[in-house]
Amino acid sequence: MHGALLVPAARRGISDRAVRHKACRTIRAPMGISHYIKEIGRGARGAKPLTRDQACDLFGQVLDGSVTDLEVGAFCLAMRIKGETPEEMAGFLDATHARLARFPATGRPLVVLPSYNGARRLPVLTPLLALLLAREGLPVLVHGAATESARVLASSVLAALGVQPLERVWPIADGEVVFAPTGLLSAGLKRLLDVRRVVGLRNPGHSVVKLMQPCEGDCVVVGSYTHPAYAESMAATFELLGMNALLSRGLEGESVADPRRTAQVDGFVRGRRISLQAQQPGTQSEIPGLPAEIDVQTTADYTRRVLDGTTPAPAAITQQVQQVLQLTRGMEHT
Repeated sequence: MHGALLVPAARRGISDRAVRHKACRTIRAPMGISHYIKEIGRGARGAKPLTRDQACDLFGQVLDGSVTDLEVGAFCLAMRIKGETPEEMAGFLDATHARLARFPATGRPLVVLPSYNGARRLPVLTPLLALLLAREGLPVLVHGAATESARVLASSVLAALGVQPLERVWPIADGEVVFAPTGLLSAGLKRLLDVRRVVGLRNPGHSVVKLMQPCEGDCVVVGSYTHPAYAESMAATFELLGMNALLSRGLEGESVADPRRTAQVDGFVRGRRISLQAQQPGTQSEIPGLPAEIDVQTTADYTRRVLDGTTPAPAAITQQVQQVLQLTRGMEHT
């Protein structure tokens, strides 16, 4: 099964120590985050946005576990009501990148596929996208955690295809697919995602994982949104941080394209926005070869058939592969 795409079983000598990015500026403020909660917790109309450095300081304390559970809950609820500004998201990402275990730079740009939603009505096709990209010679990182109950996860399908979760960080070779659990990249971020099990609502951690860059070298983050309102805020964050990214409305919250639709797709090269595909109306009722069942084995078998050429790949996903390749070529010429 495409052995070159799978994780080598006998890698040795690679440190899994987190490589720290440049952190936010030191803020002379009291320990704890209650003074920030007073600003962001005044409702959708009365709340004040944080600066990038303030957001970095707040989120860093949350990730470090240096604040109380009550403060974390208040932060999550306040941000859920207020919503994040691009400056705040940049600060949250600054704090995350300063604490993140990062994959070393290797050859070609790393393709980063966040996978946190899984399948609900259609098969989860993120593993198929990952393997098609790797077949084009790109290194591919899928990262994720179980944030939705009773869904089929990309990690489970990847495991059925021979790609087991990593236990430590190592260089990803060109043409290789790996899966990294969020807890391997950042224990603090995984704790924040788990707050949803208690509070019942998403929080900024769920946005951060779809935007973060867990690598030292160049990468393309394949971002997705489920609600159009998030499209512009994500785009503004990509622009602000000078990121390389692909952005479109994904399949049930996953980064892979919805095979039934032709969605708007925007690319970002060093933060410069490029229109790659215009949205077209209509939804296909049937996709040739796509199974109605969404269980792990059925999805894995379908993925194998597409890779073997016995079943056609969905046109939307084939196009998405080409769009990622177009971005990587653009990065090489800037």
